[in-house]
Formats: sequence, C-alpha cells, structure tokens
Amino acid sequence: MTIGRSSIKYGFLTLAFATFLGVAALSVPAQAAVFKPDTFKLSNGMRVVLIQNHRVPVVTHMVWYGVGAADEGPGESGIAHFLEHLMFKGTKKRAPGEFSRILARNGGQENAFTSSDYTAYFQTVAVDRLEMVMEMEADRMTNMVLTEKGVETEKAVVLEERRSRTDNNPASRLSEQVNAALYLNHPYRRPVIGWAHEIQSLNLESVMAFYKKWYDPSNAILVVGGDITPSILKPLAEKYYGSIPAAPPTPRVRPTEPPQSAKRTVTLKDARVRQPAWGRSYLAPSLLTGETQHAYALEVLANILGNGATSRLYQSLVVEQKLALSAGAYYGANDRGPSTFGLYASPKPGVSMQTLENKIGEELAKLLEGGVTASELARAKKRMQAQAIFARDSLSAGARTLGAALAIGLTVEDVESWPERIGAVTGEQISAAAKAVLRDSHSVTSYLLGKATG
Repeated sequence: MTIGRSSIKYGFLTLAFATFLGVAALSVPAQAAVFKPDTFKLSNGMRVVLIQNHRVPVVTHMVWYGVGAADEGPGESGIAHFLEHLMFKGTKKRAPGEFSRILARNGGQENAFTSSDYTAYFQTVAVDRLEMVMEMEADRMTNMVLTEKGVETEKAVVLEERRSRTDNNPASRLSEQVNAALYLNHPYRRPVIGWAHEIQSLNLESVMAFYKKWYDPSNAILVVGGDITPSILKPLAEKYYGSIPAAPPTPRVRPTEPPQSAKRTVTLKDARVRQPAWGRSYLAPSLLTGETQHAYALEVLANILGNGATSRLYQSLVVEQKLALSAGAYYGANDRGPSTFGLYASPKPGVSMQTLENKIGEELAKLLEGGVTASELARAKKRMQAQAIFARDSLSAGARTLGAALAIGLTVEDVESWPERIGAVTGEQISAAAKAVLRDSHSVTSYLLGKATG
C-alpha cells in the first residue's frame, strides 16, 4: 500500500513512461495513439476501460475511485488512505485478510495506493482467475465490514507508517512543510497520509461514513489490461459490477487557491542530514486548473531544464561548473487542482547554498530571456513521444495511466492525443509558460540542512 501526490515529478503520461529513457533517435508518428483502449459503460453507469495485450495470458485488474486526500473534510486528514488499509479487513462474505489469502493461493499479486486525487486497488493474475478477482473486488465495493477493534488496530499501523516514512525522514518532513506553504488554501497543502493528531481522531463511524459517501459504481472506474477481449470482459463486468445498484455521483467540492503575492522560504535542520539539498516549488497550472494552456509546454520545459544528465541544469551545475552533485526539474500536469513546477539541487562539499542558488537563478534568467533552442525542443519532444511508444509493451502502464487520468476528470482522448499535443509545443509557448509560472511571488524555496550548517 502506497501513498503520494499524483504529480510529484511527472505528468500523467511521463510518470507512466519514466523508465523508458535513452530513445531519442526513434521516429514518432505525428498522430500516434498510445494505448488504443476499448471503453464502455455498465448498466449502472460505471465506466470500464480495456487495454488489450495478448503477449502472455495475464491481466491487470484495477478499480479506481474518484476520491483522495484532497476530498477529505475538515479534521479528517488521512481518512482516504486509512480507508484504503481497512478495505483489506473483510466483508459480509469474507473474513479479514481472506481476500489476500485467496489471491495468493491463486498466484496473484495485489496492492493499493492513495493520492490527493484518487484511490486505486489492483491485482495481477492469470486471465482464467480474473472472474474470481472481479467477484471479490465488487463485493468489497459495497459490503465492507469493520469493527472497533479492527479500526483501532489498523490505526496503529498507519501511525507507525507515518512515523517511519515521514517523522523519521528529514526530507519527507521538509516536503510536508513546503506543501503547506505553497498551497495557501487548497487541500493539497495537507499530507496524503494525514496529520498524526487527526489520524488519532478517526473512528469507525467516520470511516464508514466516508466509505458510504464515495465507494459506489458512479464514482468508480474499472480498468483492465492484458489478455482479454471486450466480448469476454463486458459480461463479467456486468455480472459483478453492473449488478450493484446505481447511486447519484458525489460532487467533488474543494476550496480554491487565492492569488499569491509573496515568496516563501522553508528551512529544516536535522543532525541526520548528510547531504544538504536545495529546492524551489512554483505554483503552476495543471491540465484542469489555472492557465491550462501552459500545461503541455511546462511538461516539455521540465524535460529540457532538468530531466537527466543531458538537461540544462545538470550540464551547467554538475558537469560544467562542478557546483552540484545533482540537479533537476519536475512538473506534473495530472492534478485535478493546481500543480507544482519544481527545481532541485544538492551542492558539492564546500559549495554554499547561496552560491548554488545564485547560479540556478542565472540559469533561470537565461531561460526567461532567451527561451529554449530549436534543437533542445526537438530532442525533448522526441524523447517524450518515444517513451509513449515503449509504454505499450507494459502490461500495467496503460491501466495505470488511463485510470489516473479518468479518475481526475480527464478523458481517454486526453491520453491518446498526448504525443500529438507534445509534438505541437513551440518555443514561443515554452517561453510564455516559463514567464507565467517561474515567478518568485508564487514560490517556496526550501533548504535541507545538517545541524552544523549555517
């Protein structure tokens, strides 16, 4: 079980394709579709997406719910992730843990994850075990059974997860503080795992109310990838998911972000820090919020500025000036709300943070004044489009990419047209996006330091 913002480093397609690098020489068709999915709706309105891949007799089965940490109410931070844990506790038909035991006996693998914008449950099994998985997942969509004891036991597990992953990790603690400073009002400012004191207050009643509010077919998307056809999948989906009564969709009402007018700085010092780190986060639009016309240009800009050893920041700071051990940039277009464009670097021993920050400022000034070159733009677009081609070889990449996109409110067409839209980005659009987003008044600069550092 995992947690995280959906856009920590990459856009929705770039995230799925991030492992397919070093392929810039590929020729990419201008209008190449990505996954070519089959889609249909069940009688109760639940959406179903199939990405066929007949290389091996295996399927990945995913159920995505359009609810995440940013949909939580006041005082209940962490409840979406907590419910994800509790979904493995049992139903009216099955005892706690039985779902996982049955799946393991049948050679399957499973997990689940929660982000700010969605929660997803998935299993990978032989195709002849798919019906079994669908029956079990549909069962826990509406028939989960919890006890006070079970809730309290799992609460202790989640609190320990928070202690080990966040409270005992200086970089994670700093990241929480940066998010809280960057988003003045939007719920993205809260950690997905929740604040410890609010996790403590969660109880059986609040969890069941959250479950009944969000977990139903109108708020769920079934995504299947692998060795199966629509003619086989559709009757199974209707049998197990389509039989669940329809319910009115729950509106996703969130507070919006007010105008920002002041740069912020966050510093965390901890004796456990062995390598200092510098970062800067800018409030940015996504594909759905803010100045959305900049989203694709920002994806390409992040690739040029800070994606890998050939990027501008790495070449300048690490290779040429030898001031940093690492440097890069990231951006995620796949948020339902506003997003983040980020920069990061770690200084070499003996290099001050101020020196490093000044040099990064010089690189940003060059970008804002001169834009990007035609060759940089061409290489970045070809790299990104090639990643999409290679992603077709993965059994799960399509299911994860389409599920995440649909769960935040994007469409299949948004995913399928991504290579074409990236290919259409111009240098002028990148310059306009950089000038709109890379503004100090919309930023948080962070310093991760050891105790002895001044």
